[in-house]
Amino acid sequence: MENIKGKVVAITGASSGIGEGIARHLANLGAKVVLGARREEKLKQISDEIIIAGGEVEYFKIDVTVPKEVKAFTDFAVSKFGQLDVIVNNAGLMPLSMINSYKIDEWHHMIDVNIKGVLHGIAAALPIFESKDSGQFINITSVGDRWVGPTSTVYSATKFAVRAISDGLRQEVSRNIRVTLVAPGATESELPNTISDPELKEMAIDLFRKDLLPASAIAKAVAFAIAQPSDVDVNEIVVRPTAQKNL
Repeated sequence: MENIKGKVVAITGASSGIGEGIARHLANLGAKVVLGARREEKLKQISDEIIIAGGEVEYFKIDVTVPKEVKAFTDFAVSKFGQLDVIVNNAGLMPLSMINSYKIDEWHHMIDVNIKGVLHGIAAALPIFESKDSGQFINITSVGDRWVGPTSTVYSATKFAVRAISDGLRQEVSRNIRVTLVAPGATESELPNTISDPELKEMAIDLFRKDLLPASAIAKAVAFAIAQPSDVDVNEIVVRPTAQKNL
Protein backbone atom coordinates (compact mmCIF):
# COMPACT_ATOMS: atom_id res chain seq x y z
CA MET A 1 0.00 0.00 0.00
CA GLU A 2 2.26 2.75 -1.32
CA ASN A 3 -0.11 5.56 -0.35
CA ILE A 4 0.37 4.65 3.32
CA LYS A 5 4.15 4.45 3.46
CA GLY A 6 5.64 7.59 4.98
CA LYS A 7 2.30 9.12 6.02
CA VAL A 8 2.07 10.52 9.54
CA VAL A 9 -0.98 9.16 11.34
CA ALA A 10 -2.12 10.31 14.80
CA ILE A 11 -4.40 7.87 16.64
CA THR A 12 -6.42 8.53 19.80
CA GLY A 13 -7.45 5.72 22.11
CA ALA A 14 -4.32 3.90 20.99
CA SER A 15 -3.46 2.09 24.23
CA SER A 16 -5.60 -0.99 23.52
CA GLY A 17 -8.17 -2.62 21.25
CA ILE A 18 -8.95 -1.06 17.89
CA GLY A 19 -6.61 1.91 18.34
CA GLU A 20 -3.69 -0.34 19.18
CA GLY A 21 -4.53 -2.61 16.25
CA ILE A 22 -4.62 0.35 13.85
CA ALA A 23 -1.27 1.62 15.14
CA ARG A 24 0.48 -1.71 14.75
CA HIS A 25 -0.94 -2.41 11.30
CA LEU A 26 -0.21 1.01 9.84
CA ALA A 27 3.32 0.96 11.28
CA ASN A 28 3.86 -2.40 9.61
CA LEU A 29 2.79 -0.78 6.32
CA GLY A 30 5.34 1.99 6.70
CA ALA A 31 3.29 4.78 8.24
CA LYS A 32 4.78 6.95 10.98
CA VAL A 33 2.32 6.60 13.84
CA VAL A 34 1.73 8.85 16.82
CA LEU A 35 -0.17 7.20 19.67
CA GLY A 36 -2.38 9.09 22.09
CA ALA A 37 -4.23 7.88 25.19
CA ARG A 38 -4.41 8.39 28.95
CA ARG A 39 -2.42 5.26 29.91
CA GLU A 40 1.14 6.32 29.26
CA GLU A 41 2.66 3.02 30.38
CA LYS A 42 0.60 1.14 27.79
CA LEU A 43 1.57 3.61 25.09
CA LYS A 44 5.23 3.13 25.91
CA GLN A 45 4.90 -0.66 25.79
CA ILE A 46 3.15 -0.62 22.41
CA SER A 47 5.63 1.93 21.04
CA ASP A 48 8.60 -0.15 22.17
CA GLU A 49 7.15 -3.21 20.42
CA ILE A 50 6.51 -1.26 17.21
CA ILE A 51 10.10 -0.01 17.24
CA ILE A 52 11.43 -3.54 17.77
CA ALA A 53 9.35 -4.61 14.75
CA GLY A 54 11.01 -1.89 12.66
CA GLY A 55 8.30 0.76 12.76
CA GLU A 56 8.43 4.50 13.37
CA VAL A 57 6.38 5.67 16.34
CA GLU A 58 5.98 8.36 18.97
CA TYR A 59 3.51 8.59 21.82
CA PHE A 60 1.86 11.38 23.80
CA LYS A 61 -0.35 11.18 26.88
CA ILE A 62 -3.71 12.88 26.29
CA ASP A 63 -7.24 13.12 27.56
CA VAL A 64 -9.47 13.72 24.53
CA THR A 65 -11.99 15.60 26.67
CA VAL A 66 -9.45 18.43 27.07
CA PRO A 67 -9.16 20.46 23.84
CA LYS A 68 -5.72 21.90 24.57
CA GLU A 69 -4.31 18.40 25.14
CA VAL A 70 -5.62 17.19 21.78
CA LYS A 71 -4.17 20.28 20.09
CA ALA A 72 -0.84 19.59 21.81
CA PHE A 73 -1.06 16.00 20.50
CA THR A 74 -1.40 17.05 16.86
CA ASP A 75 1.28 19.71 17.28
CA PHE A 76 3.54 17.04 18.78
CA ALA A 77 3.02 14.86 15.70
CA VAL A 78 4.08 17.74 13.44
CA SER A 79 7.08 18.56 15.64
CA LYS A 80 8.32 14.96 15.57
CA PHE A 81 7.65 14.05 11.94
CA GLY A 82 7.31 17.41 10.17
CA GLN A 83 3.71 16.89 9.09
CA LEU A 84 0.35 15.29 9.88
CA ASP A 85 -1.55 13.44 7.17
CA VAL A 86 -4.26 11.50 9.01
CA ILE A 87 -5.97 11.70 12.37
CA VAL A 88 -7.88 8.66 13.62
CA ASN A 89 -10.46 9.72 16.20
CA ASN A 90 -10.87 6.40 17.93
CA ALA A 91 -11.17 7.03 21.69
CA GLY A 92 -14.53 5.91 23.05
CA LEU A 93 -16.54 4.49 25.95
CA MET A 94 -19.53 2.12 26.07
CA PRO A 95 -21.10 2.11 29.57
CA LEU A 96 -24.42 0.56 28.56
CA SER A 97 -27.41 1.02 30.85
CA MET A 98 -31.18 1.37 30.81
CA ILE A 99 -32.37 4.98 30.82
CA ASN A 100 -34.25 4.46 34.09
CA SER A 101 -31.00 3.52 35.79
CA TYR A 102 -30.32 7.27 35.67
CA LYS A 103 -26.58 6.96 35.26
CA ILE A 104 -26.36 10.64 34.39
CA ASP A 105 -22.64 10.95 35.12
CA GLU A 106 -21.99 8.12 32.65
CA TRP A 107 -24.14 9.81 30.02
CA HIS A 108 -22.10 12.98 30.40
CA HIS A 109 -18.82 11.07 30.27
CA MET A 110 -19.86 9.31 27.05
CA ILE A 111 -20.81 12.64 25.48
CA ASP A 112 -17.49 14.13 26.58
CA VAL A 113 -15.39 11.31 25.15
CA ASN A 114 -17.43 9.93 22.25
CA ILE A 115 -18.68 13.23 20.79
CA LYS A 116 -16.60 16.07 22.18
CA GLY A 117 -13.42 14.00 21.88
CA VAL A 118 -14.01 13.65 18.14
CA LEU A 119 -14.79 17.36 17.80
CA HIS A 120 -11.58 18.18 19.66
CA GLY A 121 -9.65 15.96 17.25
CA ILE A 122 -11.24 17.73 14.30
CA ALA A 123 -10.51 21.18 15.76
CA ALA A 124 -6.88 20.22 16.39
CA ALA A 125 -6.15 18.66 13.00
CA LEU A 126 -8.23 20.78 10.62
CA PRO A 127 -5.99 23.88 10.71
CA ILE A 128 -3.00 21.66 9.92
CA PHE A 129 -4.82 20.04 7.01
CA GLU A 130 -6.14 23.37 5.72
CA SER A 131 -2.66 24.92 5.80
CA LYS A 132 -1.48 22.35 3.26
CA ASP A 133 -4.88 21.64 1.65
CA SER A 134 -4.68 17.90 2.25
CA GLY A 135 -5.32 15.38 5.00
CA GLN A 136 -7.76 12.78 6.17
CA PHE A 137 -10.06 12.36 9.15
CA ILE A 138 -10.98 8.82 10.12
CA ASN A 139 -13.68 8.66 12.77
CA ILE A 140 -14.31 5.31 14.43
CA THR A 141 -17.91 4.81 15.50
CA SER A 142 -19.81 1.51 15.81
CA VAL A 143 -22.72 -0.22 14.13
CA GLY A 144 -24.48 1.58 16.97
CA ASP A 145 -24.30 4.68 14.75
CA ARG A 146 -27.22 3.22 12.74
CA TRP A 147 -28.94 0.97 15.29
CA VAL A 148 -30.37 1.53 18.77
CA GLY A 149 -31.79 -0.92 21.32
CA PRO A 150 -32.38 -1.31 25.04
CA THR A 151 -29.30 -0.29 27.08
CA SER A 152 -27.60 1.33 24.06
CA THR A 153 -29.76 4.46 23.88
CA VAL A 154 -27.20 7.05 24.98
CA TYR A 155 -24.23 5.16 23.55
CA SER A 156 -25.93 4.91 20.15
CA ALA A 157 -26.90 8.58 20.37
CA THR A 158 -23.23 9.52 20.68
CA LYS A 159 -22.36 7.39 17.66
CA PHE A 160 -25.27 8.76 15.60
CA ALA A 161 -23.88 12.20 16.42
CA VAL A 162 -20.39 11.32 15.19
CA ARG A 163 -21.87 9.96 11.99
CA ALA A 164 -23.69 13.26 11.43
CA ILE A 165 -20.57 15.27 12.32
CA SER A 166 -18.50 13.22 9.89
CA ASP A 167 -20.89 13.75 6.99
CA GLY A 168 -21.21 17.46 7.72
CA LEU A 169 -17.44 17.81 7.96
CA ARG A 170 -17.01 16.04 4.63
CA GLN A 171 -19.27 18.61 2.97
CA GLU A 172 -17.62 21.62 4.61
CA VAL A 173 -13.92 20.93 4.09
CA SER A 174 -11.79 21.45 0.99
CA ARG A 175 -12.19 19.03 -1.89
CA ASN A 176 -8.67 17.79 -1.07
CA ILE A 177 -9.42 16.81 2.54
CA ARG A 178 -10.96 13.38 3.04
CA VAL A 179 -13.38 12.19 5.74
CA THR A 180 -13.97 8.51 6.46
CA LEU A 181 -16.31 6.90 8.97
CA VAL A 182 -15.48 3.33 10.06
CA ALA A 183 -18.27 1.54 11.93
CA PRO A 184 -17.15 -1.72 13.59
CA GLY A 185 -19.48 -4.48 14.66
CA ALA A 186 -18.60 -6.75 17.57
CA THR A 187 -14.83 -6.45 17.91
CA GLU A 188 -12.28 -7.50 20.49
CA SER A 189 -11.79 -4.53 22.82
CA GLU A 190 -11.95 -3.32 26.41
CA LEU A 191 -15.28 -1.52 25.87
CA PRO A 192 -17.35 -3.92 28.02
CA ASN A 193 -15.10 -3.03 30.96
CA THR A 194 -16.60 0.46 31.00
CA ILE A 195 -20.06 -0.90 31.95
CA SER A 196 -20.76 -0.26 35.63
CA ASP A 197 -23.91 -2.40 35.99
CA PRO A 198 -22.60 -5.85 37.08
CA GLU A 199 -25.36 -7.82 35.35
CA LEU A 200 -25.11 -5.91 32.09
CA LYS A 201 -21.33 -6.12 32.22
CA GLU A 202 -21.44 -9.90 32.56
CA MET A 203 -23.91 -10.16 29.65
CA ALA A 204 -21.77 -7.90 27.47
CA ILE A 205 -18.59 -9.77 28.27
CA ASP A 206 -20.33 -13.05 27.41
CA LEU A 207 -21.45 -11.50 24.11
CA PHE A 208 -17.98 -10.15 23.42
CA ARG A 209 -16.40 -13.58 23.88
CA LYS A 210 -17.84 -15.08 20.70
CA ASP A 211 -18.10 -14.25 17.01
CA LEU A 212 -15.75 -11.30 17.43
CA LEU A 213 -13.69 -9.52 14.85
CA PRO A 214 -10.05 -9.09 15.77
CA ALA A 215 -8.94 -5.48 16.05
CA SER A 216 -6.76 -6.15 13.00
CA ALA A 217 -9.90 -6.40 10.84
CA ILE A 218 -10.79 -2.79 11.63
CA ALA A 219 -7.16 -1.78 11.13
CA LYS A 220 -7.27 -3.25 7.63
CA ALA A 221 -10.43 -1.26 6.86
CA VAL A 222 -8.70 1.92 8.02
CA ALA A 223 -5.65 1.08 5.91
CA PHE A 224 -7.88 0.53 2.87
CA ALA A 225 -9.37 4.01 3.25
CA ILE A 226 -5.97 5.67 3.69
CA ALA A 227 -4.42 3.79 0.77
CA GLN A 228 -6.86 5.10 -1.84
CA PRO A 229 -5.64 7.67 -4.39
CA SER A 230 -5.92 11.25 -3.17
CA ASP A 231 -8.99 11.88 -5.34
CA VAL A 232 -10.89 8.93 -3.82
CA ASP A 233 -12.71 9.53 -0.53
CA VAL A 234 -14.12 6.39 1.09
CA ASN A 235 -16.92 7.92 3.14
CA GLU A 236 -18.20 4.97 5.18
CA ILE A 237 -17.06 1.44 5.95
CA VAL A 238 -19.22 -0.89 8.07
CA VAL A 239 -17.40 -4.01 9.23
CA ARG A 240 -19.24 -6.79 11.04
CA PRO A 241 -18.43 -10.40 11.88
CA THR A 242 -20.18 -12.61 9.32
CA ALA A 243 -22.20 -14.12 12.17
CA GLN A 244 -23.51 -10.75 13.39
CA LYS A 245 -26.83 -10.30 11.63
CA ASN A 246 -29.15 -8.38 13.96
CA LEU A 247 -27.12 -5.28 14.86
